[in-house]
Amino acid sequence: MSITTIFEILLAAVVLGLGIWTIAVRETFSATVGFVTYGLLVALIWVRLEAVDVALTEAAIGGGLGGVLLLGAAARLRNADLVAGEAPGKLLRVSAAVLSGLTAAALAGAILLLPDPAPTLAPAALANSWATSLTNPVTNVLMAFRAMDTMLEKVVLLLAIIGVWSLAPDIAWGGHPGPRHQADPRGILAFLARLLPPVGIVVGIHIFWTGANHPGGAFQGGAILASMWLLVIMAGLIDTPPVSRRWLRFILIAGPSLFLVVGLGGLWFGTAFLSYPPSMAKPLILGIEVAMILTIAATLGLLLAGAPERNAKP
Repeated sequence: MSITTIFEILLAAVVLGLGIWTIAVRETFSATVGFVTYGLLVALIWVRLEAVDVALTEAAIGGGLGGVLLLGAAARLRNADLVAGEAPGKLLRVSAAVLSGLTAAALAGAILLLPDPAPTLAPAALANSWATSLTNPVTNVLMAFRAMDTMLEKVVLLLAIIGVWSLAPDIAWGGHPGPRHQADPRGILAFLARLLPPVGIVVGIHIFWTGANHPGGAFQGGAILASMWLLVIMAGLIDTPPVSRRWLRFILIAGPSLFLVVGLGGLWFGTAFLSYPPSMAKPLILGIEVAMILTIAATLGLLLAGAPERNAKP
């Protein structure tokens, strides 16, 4: 047995044990830390599977923005943890355990019953990859062969932010999302908020730009930009913008809108919806990705900030 195999077995055992511990632990903060650690280890597993694009997304969302969201929720529920509530009964616990076991068994059965070799469209996608001039197969598939799915994902993000904003009270509508954060101007948080964003912005833009030919893309780069924005907000250096600002709403709809316009252009000038002329495929995809990285960064940041809580007027 090689060292690589031993490492993979240990990694799988640690991830499985950490997942069980995260579910079983009672403390909200401990469960949150376990979930963040779990996301980072899963990202390492994706690297071992040579799916670097998925690993970057998992690290940014599961270990980064998702962790910030859960930590904020844990802080708000801190007082609720002190209130004794009605514990779930044994029947509910057994039912949840049985349902989880059946779900796991169904997934395992679906994997084991796959035909050998498994059906795949990879050869067809590879044979037609020249049409977009993108050498990264993941970006090529997401922006060309599965462009409809990618566009609808951005629409889902837009619907999600609308849902969060709808939770705002009438008196706060149009105001600033979330509370106004204050931090020690000489503390470590303020220091990191001044030190990391310039580097993080460069890294985010690089990951976005290199996504055409190497692992990366708009979602991974947008998640990093959102993290840097949230870091500055949590340090109290800037405030969240009022949701009534037109420029903010324009950014939120820029990605889906441009995607839809390009798709309709393919239907009008080309052969099908979201079909790109080979001579214009790469510039069109690049334009969509530029709009998407702005939309993704703004949407993820505002989703974590929460519903409007303060009026726009001082």
